[in-house]
Amino acid sequence: MGVDSGLPDFRGPEGFWKAYPPYRKLGLRFEQLANPVHFVTDPHLAWGFYGHRLELYRKTNPHRGFAILRDLAMTKPGGCFVFTSNVDGQFAAGGFAASHIVECHGSIHHLHCAEPCDGHIWSADAMEVKVDPQTMRASDPLPRCPYCGGIARPNILMFGDGGWLSARTDAADADYEEWQSTLRPGQLCVIECGAGTAIPTVRLESERLARKHRGRLVRVNLRDPDVPAGQLSLPMGAAQAMERIAAVLVK
Repeated sequence: MGVDSGLPDFRGPEGFWKAYPPYRKLGLRFEQLANPVHFVTDPHLAWGFYGHRLELYRKTNPHRGFAILRDLAMTKPGGCFVFTSNVDGQFAAGGFAASHIVECHGSIHHLHCAEPCDGHIWSADAMEVKVDPQTMRASDPLPRCPYCGGIARPNILMFGDGGWLSARTDAADADYEEWQSTLRPGQLCVIECGAGTAIPTVRLESERLARKHRGRLVRVNLRDPDVPAGQLSLPMGAAQAMERIAAVLVK
C-alpha cells in the first residue's frame, strides 16, 4: 500500500539496496539491519537506518487510494478496522481512526527503551535524528529513554526481537477482536493490499477472517495474487485497485 505513495520496496536485497546504496557497499540486507542487537552494539548504525526511515515516512503523503478505501468503509454500517504489518503510519495519516488500526509489527512513530528498562512506550513526534546520507549513520545526540537515560529504539517488532514491548499493539488487537464480535456471518469484506508471502502475517489473517466470518476476501497483489477458492484476486497495485473499485461502485 505504501509503495504507491512513493515509499521504497524492501522485498529482496536488490530492492532494498536500490533504495539504500550505502548498505550494498556494506553487504547488509534489510533483515540484518532490522535487528535490535544494533541498538546495543552500534546505535549510530541502528538509528541511521531507522532515523532515515522515520523522516521519510513523516514527509510522505498517502496516495488517493487510502481516501477511497476510507470513504468506502464509512458507508458501511460496521465501518472498518485496519490490520497492517506496515510500520509507516500511512493509514493514520490517510484519515483512518487511530482507534481502529492494529499495527501488528508496531510503529516507527513510537519509541521505548532499548533495554527495555520498563514498560513505557512514548510518541516519537518530538524527536529528530540527523543521518549522514553517504554513510547512513546517525549523529549525536541519539534518542534516549527519558526514564533511564539509555538508548531508545522504535516500537517495532524486529528480526530476532526478544525486547519488543507489545502493549500498544496488544491493546489495539483487543479492540479489533471486540469489533469482530459485532459482525454477522457474511457481512465482512476483507480488502488485502500487497501482503507478502515471505512474512505472511497479513495474508494468513485475511484468510482466517474470511473463513471465520464467511466473508469475501479481495486480494490486491501484483507478485502473489493467488487466493483460496471462491475469493477474488486483483493482480495490480494498490492505488490502481482502489481507483478501479471506486469506478465500479459509482456506476
